[in-house]
Formats: sequence, structure tokens, C-alpha cells
Amino acid sequence: FADLVLETWDLHCDRNGREHRTADMGCKQLVVRRGQPFTITLRFSGRGYEEGVDKLAFNVETGPCPSETSGTSSHFVMTDCPEELCWSAVLQQQDGESLSVSLCSPPNARIGRYSMTLETCTDYQGSSFQIGDFVLLFNPWHPEDTVFMRDENERREYVLSQHGLIYQGTCDYIFSIPWNFGQFEDDILAICLNMLDINPKHLRDQNRDCSRRNDPVYIGRVVSAMVNCNDEDQGVLFGRWDNRYEDGMSPMAWIGSVDILKRWKKFGCQPVKYGQCWVFAAVACTVMRCLGIPTRVVTNYNSAHDTNANLTIDRYVNEKGEQARYSWDKIWNFHCWVESWMARPDLAAGYDGWQVLDPTPQEKSEGVFCCGPAPVKAIKEGDMQLKYDIPFIFAEVNADVVYWVVQGDGMQKQSIRSSDVGKYISTKSVGRDSREDITHNYKYPEGSEEERAVFEKAEHQKKSIGEEDEGLHLRIKVSEGANKGSDFDVFAVVNNNTDEERVCRVTLCARATSHNGTLGPQCGLTDPVEIDIEPRAEKRVPLRILYEEYRDKLTQDNLIKVVALLNDHQTGDILIAVRDIYVENPQIKIRILGEPMQNRKLVAEISLVNPLAVPLNGCVFVVEGTGLTDGQLVKELEEPMEPQAEAKFRMDLMPRRSGLQKLMVDFESDQLTGVKGYRNVIIAPQPM
Repeated sequence: FADLVLETWDLHCDRNGREHRTADMGCKQLVVRRGQPFTITLRFSGRGYEEGVDKLAFNVETGPCPSETSGTSSHFVMTDCPEELCWSAVLQQQDGESLSVSLCSPPNARIGRYSMTLETCTDYQGSSFQIGDFVLLFNPWHPEDTVFMRDENERREYVLSQHGLIYQGTCDYIFSIPWNFGQFEDDILAICLNMLDINPKHLRDQNRDCSRRNDPVYIGRVVSAMVNCNDEDQGVLFGRWDNRYEDGMSPMAWIGSVDILKRWKKFGCQPVKYGQCWVFAAVACTVMRCLGIPTRVVTNYNSAHDTNANLTIDRYVNEKGEQARYSWDKIWNFHCWVESWMARPDLAAGYDGWQVLDPTPQEKSEGVFCCGPAPVKAIKEGDMQLKYDIPFIFAEVNADVVYWVVQGDGMQKQSIRSSDVGKYISTKSVGRDSREDITHNYKYPEGSEEERAVFEKAEHQKKSIGEEDEGLHLRIKVSEGANKGSDFDVFAVVNNNTDEERVCRVTLCARATSHNGTLGPQCGLTDPVEIDIEPRAEKRVPLRILYEEYRDKLTQDNLIKVVALLNDHQTGDILIAVRDIYVENPQIKIRILGEPMQNRKLVAEISLVNPLAVPLNGCVFVVEGTGLTDGQLVKELEEPMEPQAEAKFRMDLMPRRSGLQKLMVDFESDQLTGVKGYRNVIIAPQPM
């Protein structure tokens, strides 16, 4: 027999892509998921394959120094009965000179870029043919994969959905911003794989790094470190929290990860300026979803950053309610991380499922700024010694905040208020634009037996005292309409829950604050007010917060922290109440004109009213949405926007994908920044 010579081959990128749910990547290369068969066609010249005469074998290799021992190389013969846990090739059908072969990787294969060669052997004469490259990803659809997820709707949301919502604001005013994850957009897969290839662990030992790429725990840890640049590791984002963002993009201005990852690539893996927690988390979510690991962005309200790990955050205020001394421990009004879904064979049973990964650089873990993966179950149970970084995350959701009032004579007095750390832990619901509260995954109900047992295990005595029903009670209320550009009222509300009249002194103080708890200048203060309050009655002490007072003091976070202090003359107790107030931006209105259909022009009308008493200069709208726009569309206004004026414009879109898409808009100007809006658009498929 003459030698068997390969003439052409077809990797069936489209068909395999559809079957492996990677077709949206739209790339010209083969992208498949591990453990699942894919078909290729080989076409020989001169004669076809003869069973019993010709032997066919394949080589697949990944990484710079592939070897069988490290699982980065495999040599396998075409056979009728493949083995379960190895690479296999099975003859599917033969048609003259062409041959269809079904290839399959084991469900624990290393992910990444592979090259493939075919070896033919006839009468002991062999030839070798390079048949192209492919990318192998994690497979949440395969029961044997460590990232297997049972529910199809969850897989759609956490692996395939390219847009979502991220929760922000304060625990009293929760709202969401839209985000374009765009994990299947052009070039994103290549950027994610490149991120793995420049990570310090890879540079130190390429063989070991590639051989560990079968493990989502390892990949998650690498991604968590590479999304920030604090280790000078060519990480993606530069974190900044001081409201000075002129030499980059303000963290509030981003509406998607694609723009960030593409900038990072374009500028030779220099960190992109600037990120804050939700930006770090959203980029990590894009990378993990792209690689095939189910992931969601999670927001924790009143998140503690406990630098000395004693689970107590001490705050010192003077008798006016102003900060009396600086503390490194911070309470963030919200903090975002991601959860990724995976088994934890490295731990005892019971810790599979959602794992916290936090790419925001806060503390070092094993010498590197990364955090996790930490099983959510271990955080709930207070299992501090398990890998990785449980104590830090446990504190974020459970630390006590103790307020000390420093009196005129320097004496300190502990105030009475209950702890409010780790509230309303939130993520986007599956398949809907609503909020799912997942606090119960992280902690037992407050005051329950189980909570006490967990705290004992974590060696944590709760110091904050539950608010008494008897005595005086203090809280802060906000009038409707804390809108940017307007004045609004806040009130200290005092309830007397006793049967006798009480006399007390109340002070209110308001300061601009930023999202990580750093206090700025004062923008409102009352003189101490003496009030007497009837039995079982309620009294209010108002503080008017004026636009002209807060206008130049507010950071781009739009936050004002109000502290109320009450001295109870009867008991000598000092009560304290604290509330973060989010000053609302105006709404962006989006109208869709015409019937939305795939590959047919669609018009969006976008408008915004300037709510301020001053003109806005340098106004820019940025519009993006996977499947609706090709990258970002930018509309710069030529004229300043006068007070109360409306800007309105139309934009042409060309929807490339059918189904539910999100059109997202961000507005920037000198006085009004980070204004967001979105609209869901259902695109009808193109008629056949």
C-alpha cells in the first residue's frame, strides 16, 4: 500500500462551537469544552483509510514544555472502544477518501491552547501532519468536571450570559448598575489565555503552572491575583480611591470589561487606570466565565476591612459626631467580590459549590495580593483554618463595629448600637433583572444559637450590644428626593420607649465620604439641641443639607455620611446612629424605535436632563452592549448643557445576535459623572 497522505482537514469550528456552546466567541478557531466529544474530518489524497492496514494516532500538546507526566501532552491511537479518563479518538464514518473522527478529552484535562498532530503508519512507514490548534475550556455541562453545575438556567446565567447587573449604593438605598461582561467578544479569549501565560507562577515554572491548569481552584487564585497590579505582575487594573482620576478613567465611568481588557492588551499589559471593587470583580467574572467556570458578582453591604484581624472595628468620634482619630480599619458602604462554582477535592467533604474570590487588592495571601477561593460554606461555619483566606472574608461579613465617643476631657465612652456589618449580600437573580439576597449563605440568623456556636468556633465574642427595647432609641431618616442638585432633609428620630419623660441632647453632623469609608469635608452640622420627649413618644431633629454646601465636596461616589449623637441625661448613656446617604444621579432615558431584528438597523433614542443649577461641560455619552453594538459608540456634545436643559440624540445600532440583549449607557461631564442607564432589547431572529 502507498503511504497514507493527508491532503486537507476540517475542524468544523462552527458545528463543534454550537455543540460546545462556544459559537458566540465567533472566533475562527476551534474552541471546545473538556470531556465532550468533537468531530473533525480528514481528507487523504490518492487513497482512503484502510482499516487493518493503516494506523492513525493523534498527539495533543499544551504549554511550552509538554510532557505526558505533567498531563500537558497525550498520544492516543484511533480505536473503537475509548477509555473514559484519557484522550480518545473514535472513527465515526468513512466516505471514500474522507474520514470523520470523534475526539474527546478527559473531563479533568488541562485547559488552554493545544496543538494537534496526526500520525499515520502503513507497513511500518510513518508520516506526521500538523492539523491545527484548538482551545480547551472547563465544562460545567459535564458531570465529571469539577465545575459541573446541574441547573441549565444557572449555567446560562453564570457561564453564557454576557451582561448583568452589579449592586451598589448603601444598605438603605440599594440600586444596580448594568455591566457588559462580554466574555465571548472578539479577542477576549486570547486575552484571558495570555493572562494565564504572563502570571508570575507561570514565569517561575512554566511546566508546573501548565500542569495545574486542570484545577479551577488554581485558576481562580491566579485570576484573583492578575486582575489587580499590586504585585507588579502586569496585572489588569490599577486601584484608586482618592477621587483623583484625571490621568485615566474614573472607576465610575466603566460599563463593561471588554474595553478594559482590550486596553490592557493594547498597551502591552500595562495596568489600566482606574478600578475599584466592582470593576475588579466584574473583570474577574468576565475572565472566569470566558474560561468556562460559572461565576457571579456579589455585593456585601457595610463590608468590614479588619486590618488587625481581631474582628472588631473601633470608631472614635467627638461629641459633635466628627471623627476624633484615624483608624486603618474601614467599613465600606459596599464591597464587591465574585463567587465561582467548583468542587473542592483539596478540602474535606462539604465545601463544594460557591467559592469567594476577591481580586480587589486589600491584604496579601501567601505573599500575593489575591483572595480565595474560600468556600462560602466555610465562611458560614467559621472554619477559619481552611484554604483560602477565610478569616479576612469572615470579618468582612461579621466584624463588630464599636463606636467610642471621645469627650471634652479626653475620656472615652462606648456608645450603644448594634452591629450592622454584612447586610443584604446581593447578586443578580437567574434569568431576571431582580436582586437575589444570599446573606443566608454567609451567615446564620442574627442572635440564633447557630450564630453563637460559629462565633465561639471563630473565637469571637460579639461586643456590640443589641438595641434595647426599653430606654431611648435613635435612628436617622432621609426625606424623599436626595437628588443631585437639590437640597434635602435628614432627621434624627428619637423614640422614648419608657413610661416617663426623658431629657436628652442631640447633635447631627454630615460629611462627604467615599465608598471605602474615607471621610471628607463637612457639609452640614447642627448645634446641640436639648429636647424633652414624652413617654412612648417620638421626636425629630432636622438637618437641612444644602446643594451649595455639598456640591464641591461630594466625591464621584455621591455619598454623605450622617452621624447622630444622643446624650441621655438620665442614664448618662451615649447613643449613636450612622447612615450613608446616596445622592441620586438623574435618569438616562432610552427608547428603542422600530422592530428589533437581527442584522437589521435599529435606532436608539437616548436623553438626559441636567438637574444642576450650573451648566455641564465636556459632556460625553458612551453606549455599548454585546450583540447590539460593535465595541463602544461615543457621542460627544458640542455645546455645554445648560441647567434643566435636555440632551437628546439618536444612535444607529446593528444587532448581530437574537434574543435578550442589554443596551447600556454611561454619561460623563465635569460636574456630573458615572450616570448609568440601560434598556433590555429583545432581538427577533433573522427570518430564514
